[in-house]
Amino acid sequence: MSKKLIIIVFISAFIDQILKGMVLVSMEVGSSIPIIKNFFSITYVENKGAAFSILSGNTILLIVLSLVALNILYILFLKDKVLKTPHLIAIGLLMGGVIGNLVDRLLYGHVIDYLDFNILGYNFPVFNFADICIVLPTLFILYITLKEEKDAKNHSGKLQNAN
Repeated sequence: MSKKLIIIVFISAFIDQILKGMVLVSMEVGSSIPIIKNFFSITYVENKGAAFSILSGNTILLIVLSLVALNILYILFLKDKVLKTPHLIAIGLLMGGVIGNLVDRLLYGHVIDYLDFNILGYNFPVFNFADICIVLPTLFILYITLKEEKDAKNHSGKLQNAN
């Protein structure tokens, strides 16, 4: 793995743990601090599951799935590959997010969530920085993959038409 990737993974996981630590030492579970009235609050929630509390109470399974995900990311995107900087950043953030939530599960048996948005009357599930580091790079990788497939298909179609 490249030094850049390791730095990105470390920094994203570190920021995640610092933010969660601030919530842990300054708030009680269930307490909420309004930041922007009727839109954004810091709300301390202990999530014993994955996204949207899926697999709630299955901490060991979620730990195993996190380790499997890290290995899959390594095999698919990193092993014997040279990545362009945007891909490197995306994979680094993704791995850092997985590690951030994995650390919580190993230390506390649950994930600490705190970002609480109410958008147009819908109270979105509370999440954390690690979740952002997982979702946004995943969307980026999906977009790039689909775009590359479309470009390759268009390119091969042009080659066939040229013959």
